[in-house]
Amino acid sequence: MVEVALRLVEDSDLDALFEQMRDPESVRMAAFIARDPNDREAFDAHVAKLRSSPDIILRAVTGDGRFLGTVGSFVVEGDTEITYWIDSSSWGQGIASQAVALLLDLVEVRPLHARAASDNLGSLRVLQKAGFTIIGTENSYASARDAEIEETILRLG
Repeated sequence: MVEVALRLVEDSDLDALFEQMRDPESVRMAAFIARDPNDREAFDAHVAKLRSSPDIILRAVTGDGRFLGTVGSFVVEGDTEITYWIDSSSWGQGIASQAVALLLDLVEVRPLHARAASDNLGSLRVLQKAGFTIIGTENSYASARDAEIEETILRLG
């Protein structure tokens, strides 16, 4: 099994993260993404904002020392939510589950919330395995699919 760890996001991670966030299958599964995943300038500005915000936790996910994605938490309308993005070549290996568990050790706020496209069964499994329970659904516009889709809302604690 891959040994997963979290660390601060480094400048040297950004090229790989940009490529991960442009992967067509990853984009489709995430559904709720930047308007144009190919816009490097917008990506750089967004990540710089995330990395400098005192209200956001953003960590690089590594496996055996190799950059595999990111995990983090942020506040939306008073609710603390978690999010993650794992390179699609690492899906199905328990990387996301381990990364979320490590993040939950860092984020002391409860309740925590998470959201996933309702057809993203892998992410829903990761979140439920971490102790999140489904509290509802809502239809939202998903820019990656250019359509309204059902989003599942989950809570922990």
